[in-house]
Amino acid sequence: MKIQRILSGCLFLLPLTTFFAQQPQPGFPNPLRTAPSEAPTLTKFDLDFPGGTPKDLVASIQKASSHPLNVIIPDEFADTRLPALKMKNVDVQQLFSALIAASSKTEFFGQPGPSHVSNVSNYGFRSQGVLSDDTIWYFYVQKPKSPDQSGGPPKFCRFYPLARYLESGTTVDDITTAIKTGAKMLGEGTGPEISFHKDTNLLIAVGEPSKLEIIDSVLRALDSQSGPPRTRAGAGGPVEAPKGEKK
Repeated sequence: MKIQRILSGCLFLLPLTTFFAQQPQPGFPNPLRTAPSEAPTLTKFDLDFPGGTPKDLVASIQKASSHPLNVIIPDEFADTRLPALKMKNVDVQQLFSALIAASSKTEFFGQPGPSHVSNVSNYGFRSQGVLSDDTIWYFYVQKPKSPDQSGGPPKFCRFYPLARYLESGTTVDDITTAIKTGAKMLGEGTGPEISFHKDTNLLIAVGEPSKLEIIDSVLRALDSQSGPPRTRAGAGGPVEAPKGEKK
């Protein structure tokens, strides 16, 4: 009976012991609780920037925020022209993010499809690590790439014999004008690069497959107007004399 009372008393005191063990003691931190980390607060300011170079923008920010700004501006980008900026109650992170977004441009090359290539150009300020008023920012410019640099479709060189078209009365200017007109209407600019070699009567063309196809289309159209072409020596086959003419 006495043993049962002792056990009952121990069971009663056990929850109290656990509760008081979890309470922080005066002068000692509670190991079970940690203070939440606080993100650094960046200085807010109003900005009225009329436009100018990156150095001009930095000077305006420092004046508006009454705080120095750590910035690196490479010499090759020092003359970049920035647009006018007018903002209220912003910090440098918000300002620079908006500048990058506003300067972003996407350019497309080629016709829609597998050969369609695009790349993005922009400029602004970037940083690394945890942000604070003492963060070091650096100015960059991402310039647009040409189709070849951005992995665009490869270019090819092709040779087109024009002897039979010239013999039928069509001139080189007639053919090249039709090619350039078709390219312009397709949005391909002036089309492929072309050059006529008089000694061989060859039209030499360099360009992407979609642009070279314009030349093929023009020559097919000329073939359809004249019917089956008469082959002559030097034009890719044996001489075929007209009816009633001795060979």
